[in-house]
Amino acid sequence: MILLHAISFAQEQKTIPSVSLKTVDGKQVNTGSLGIKGPIIITFWASWCPTCKREMGTLNELYPDWKEETGVTIVAVSVDDEKTKNNVPTLVDANGWEFMVLMDSNSDFKRAMGVSNTPHTFLINENGEVVYSRNNYAPGDEDLLYEALLKLKK
Repeated sequence: MILLHAISFAQEQKTIPSVSLKTVDGKQVNTGSLGIKGPIIITFWASWCPTCKREMGTLNELYPDWKEETGVTIVAVSVDDEKTKNNVPTLVDANGWEFMVLMDSNSDFKRAMGVSNTPHTFLINENGEVVYSRNNYAPGDEDLLYEALLKLKK
């Protein structure tokens, strides 16, 4: 049932919900107006989630090429709560992640996007519409994401 809800969100939800979050360095950001041109990959993750960290490492390796080829921007949304949110900046710095990292400590954006488990990744087109959604991560899933990203270029 949970997976069906996540899939139905991608089919029913047309635009990114507007939620106020903070960047790792404390700046306020509204998810409904990120000011990003081109497609956006939004991935929900947590510092305590090994699968999330594997996906984030893979995305970080691919990001420079994907950005150059498609103009995509990756936004990583940490769902770490008050107990673990202080681990996020250290993890981001230690891994050299080049993409925007937002903090969703109260899970407001997570709930608004219909996310139940991490990692959960969305591809948003230039009109702000969800065109791809995947819950969980296994090696090779990035190829499916890339194929969906390439379809936006056509």
